[in-house]
Amino acid sequence: MIYTLLTSTFFERAIVWANDIIWSYAFIFLCIGTGLYFSIRTGFVQVRFFRDMLGQLFKENSNEKGVSPFQAFSIAIAGRVGTGNIAGVATAIALGGPGAVFWMWMIAFLGSATAFVEAVLGQIYKEEKNGHYRGGPAFYIEKGIGKKWYAVLFAVSTIFACAFFLPGVQSNSIAESMSSAFGFNKLYVGIGVVIALVLIVIGDVKRIGKFAEITVPFMAGAYILIALIIIGMNVERIPEIFQLIFSSAFGAEATFGGIVGSAVIWGVKRGLYSNEAGQGTAPHAAASAATSHPAKQGILQAFSVYIDTLFVCTATAFIILFSGLYNVSDGQGGFLFNALPGVEEGPLVTQAAISSYFPRIGHAFVAVALLFFAFTTVLAYYFIAESNLYYLRKKKMSQTLLWSLRILFFGSVLYGAVTSGGTAWGLGDIGVGIMAWLNIIAILILQKKAFITLKDYEKQKKEGKDPVFNPTKLGIKNTTEWDNP
Repeated sequence: MIYTLLTSTFFERAIVWANDIIWSYAFIFLCIGTGLYFSIRTGFVQVRFFRDMLGQLFKENSNEKGVSPFQAFSIAIAGRVGTGNIAGVATAIALGGPGAVFWMWMIAFLGSATAFVEAVLGQIYKEEKNGHYRGGPAFYIEKGIGKKWYAVLFAVSTIFACAFFLPGVQSNSIAESMSSAFGFNKLYVGIGVVIALVLIVIGDVKRIGKFAEITVPFMAGAYILIALIIIGMNVERIPEIFQLIFSSAFGAEATFGGIVGSAVIWGVKRGLYSNEAGQGTAPHAAASAATSHPAKQGILQAFSVYIDTLFVCTATAFIILFSGLYNVSDGQGGFLFNALPGVEEGPLVTQAAISSYFPRIGHAFVAVALLFFAFTTVLAYYFIAESNLYYLRKKKMSQTLLWSLRILFFGSVLYGAVTSGGTAWGLGDIGVGIMAWLNIIAILILQKKAFITLKDYEKQKKEGKDPVFNPTKLGIKNTTEWDNP
């Protein structure tokens, strides 16, 4: 009965209806405007502290309560670097044209300041739960704003977003690419992914952090290496691609000039899906770190947005545009550009683009890369869902509740593997949008706490100190773990 409902026309129409409401122009302006505002208020922290971003990666170690800053950074990257970087970019170009890439860049640059603010707040209001640091928007909404109902609303929304709406996008892309490259049955791929997840998630956050620490640098490095080789093969065409992206973004390109609005919407939509700045997912990873000052983790999280969108997404976009193998919808059932007839937007486009340069390994390479990218993202989703369940369960965690969450999560992964790409992405966009609406409003309310913390960090740095956070001195209350380190 449940499967019949999830595959019905009514369910698909409901997904479209929900997305039209959530992803309105008001929300697009909220995302861009918040990033611009935070960039100005922090003096463009994403630019001023670029050297510090690299320096903070390996300065501190984990302890019995928290993972190391690098492991927290890796968990956040695991959540950010995923299907959005390979399939999401292809989808953005298919629905918004090459100009969508510009708006992905814009939301990444401005969003890195948003990522800084939410990560700092996550660190300030973290708590020790079951022997480990836990935190995120639900924690800083209750302790910072003092609105318990709002915190509960975010926590419940996030549990459903990360355990039901979002995992299917990742498993769908894994199944699609594996089926295309190796002919595997999508159902069996989904079962295999679920089994692998079971072996890892029935542990703790440190196991997830360790797994991400090992796999994230490997998967991102291998993918970027291939991208750099392809870019090097087309280096003389780089000005041409930049011109195509910019002219399409502002309606100056003849072919794509009529879909400027779509370029903005899908660029921001897929950019936010990929880098997650403002969505409220990354603060969960940021809060898990053992660090001496919240601003340190904030700087690392701002850097992770750069890696995700400005590096990995740009690499994918260049590969696709260099190849010329992509489709662009006119929004009315037809195409403005149709170089891959019959190919649905998503991972198959990126596979075709890379295969045009490496025919023997292209499809297989993208399939394996997606397996790593998407699998670590799914792990990050589980960690976030579990963190919010721990928030709701103030006392000792009920095993019944925990396993109910896991069953919902594993079921979503399996469903995503066998459903259509459009349905999977539609569900994912609902999850992203709901979380971002709730979180962005919260961090706008709490912004002063983050700005005070940044000023304190800068002051101590100028004095030649290794910054140490003292919330009492700054007038910040309800900081349990900092008051009792």
